[in-house]
Amino acid sequence: MSEHLLIPEAELKSPKTKRDSVGRNGQVGKTLRFTKLHAENWRNFTKIEADLQKRVFLVGPNACGKSNLLDIFRFLHDMAVVGGGFQHAVQQKRGGVSRLRCLAARRYSDIAVRVHIGRDGHEAEWEYEVRFNQDNLQRPILKSESVKHRGKQVLSRPSEDDNADQARLTQTFLEQVNANKDFREVVDFLGNVRYLHVVPQLVREPDRSVGKSNDPFGGDFLEQIARTQEKTKKARLKRIAEALSFAVPQLKELDLHRDSRGTPHLHGKYEHWRPTGAWQSEAEFSDGTLRLMGLLWSLLDGSGPLLLEEPELSLHTEVIRFIPQLFARVQARSGRQVIVSTHSSELLRDEGIGMDEVLLLTPGDEGTSVRPASDFKDIEALLDSGLSLPEAILPRTRPRRASQLTLFGE
Repeated sequence: MSEHLLIPEAELKSPKTKRDSVGRNGQVGKTLRFTKLHAENWRNFTKIEADLQKRVFLVGPNACGKSNLLDIFRFLHDMAVVGGGFQHAVQQKRGGVSRLRCLAARRYSDIAVRVHIGRDGHEAEWEYEVRFNQDNLQRPILKSESVKHRGKQVLSRPSEDDNADQARLTQTFLEQVNANKDFREVVDFLGNVRYLHVVPQLVREPDRSVGKSNDPFGGDFLEQIARTQEKTKKARLKRIAEALSFAVPQLKELDLHRDSRGTPHLHGKYEHWRPTGAWQSEAEFSDGTLRLMGLLWSLLDGSGPLLLEEPELSLHTEVIRFIPQLFARVQARSGRQVIVSTHSSELLRDEGIGMDEVLLLTPGDEGTSVRPASDFKDIEALLDSGLSLPEAILPRTRPRRASQLTLFGE
């Protein structure tokens, strides 16, 4: 396959060095993104704080909390989006405060999330914080909610009205249109956060999408495409087909239509010995093709932060190693933030990945710590000695006794 994957020759050279993630051509980005995260007692984490770049690669062993870290941003989205809210995000989506609270939490057991939202040059333009616990009926209850704009306090709760009526603390102002006017930009930004982890089996069975909307696992992926404005849909499918042709050489064309029941189906035209080729539906597409399609569509659809779980799954290594450059090219045009969890050495092999773009998750007795690779002097020394980034980082993520699995069944 072509090594370009729709990336022009001039862009194949990475815009960064291993130690520097300054934006391409020194341009100041205008798109809002998460610039810093602080969390307390959230699942695997007793207390973490991390700076966030435009691209973030979460790396760590299994069960260290990569998915749970991504879920912090999903939680903020679930509170802000229409049809969501604080109770919905905690109770319905995550099973309540007890299931969210870190098992290593001690005396001070409030769960807290604070994010800085900004642009290049204004990294802390907005600051949103929510702190909560549960009442005697195990209902989520706010302990505090705060919004700052460039250091100026815009919202501080609980207020006198909150203290006089505790029922008000079952809702955030984030979810109330009549209360969030002064920070509506934050609400809209959080509502545009998107999480994607396509499960090919769900895409192959479109009937499963009935009643679903924006399913992060792809249950309504084809329905999302079908609902897109016709001109935009055709243009995107054409671009995706061109990109996919490098990874799947026989695939030449993509189209989507509804059957007699109104169910959407994706058709791909494959070349073979017949001059006219042959059309196949999503039911015949490989897992890798469907996952790559989902990735490419998500990069074209939306402008808010994109959260991706192990995008390398089912993909050939020659495709995986160009994914970071794909992100960089999209960001050069849109400034959209991408936060990715990964175990892939091929994905991390790109020389353009900065050490401050990689967050290393390390589990311990007091919860998982989160630190950028640039904090580790030994990693920097290994890079100086000629090792690649994955060679320097991934040994830290390997289970110490993985070899004992070979004894299973004896």
